[in-house]
Amino acid sequence: MSTNHSPAVDDKDGLRGELDLSEAVWHRVQPEGETVEYTFVAHTDGVTYVALRQTSDPGGVVLIFTPSEWDAFLAGVRDGEFDRPA
Repeated sequence: MSTNHSPAVDDKDGLRGELDLSEAVWHRVQPEGETVEYTFVAHTDGVTYVALRQTSDPGGVVLIFTPSEWDAFLAGVRDGEFDRPA
């Protein structure tokens, strides 16, 4: 069976390099253990983006979300879209 996959596209690649995370205040999702943390970062384009990273690898990959992407993510969390299967 053949499947046709689109290559992954990093639509925030250029933006990621423009955001200054050096003085970001990171907030942990859980108080203890390995988790993720997020911060809000203002950009010169007038938009405040959300950055997300793993606490176990603070120098690693940072995901960037627009305000509408972050709102959609939070709505999905509240609706249980990311709950583990029963």
